Amino acid sequence: MYEIFAELLEKKGLKAADVTRATGIKSPVFSEWKKGKSKPNTDKLIKIANFLGVSVEYLTTGEEKEGGETYYLNEDTTKIAQDIFENKELRLLFDTARNAEPEDLKAVHNMLLALKRKEQRYDD
Repeated sequence: MYEIFAELLEKKGLKAADVTRATGIKSPVFSEWKKGKSKPNTDKLIKIANFLGVSVEYLTTGEEKEGGETYYLNEDTTKIAQDIFENKELRLLFDTARNAEPEDLKAVHNMLLALKRKEQRYDD
């Protein structure tokens, strides 16, 4: 299983340290995994797979499900989810907005747009 992970890292020009920074998974996990002493738990596998843009199935077996299904239905969803995952502030907004009423979301959206317009005026 580690071989698939290492292959993906090489293909994407990444190091295990990049995965550590992006996912918060400590580097000893990768060392133990490489030595065959342990395997990451499901939560960690999901984080790693999402960061690398593959399914957990591919990460663990090297093969996609029949039809090549991935975790997300389309590329836009994949990108948005990855952006939220990588950006602490976006994650905070998303988590807060999850249970908000539609009118509250619209109000926050309008406030953010107003702040952005104000910032653009200061930049001019």
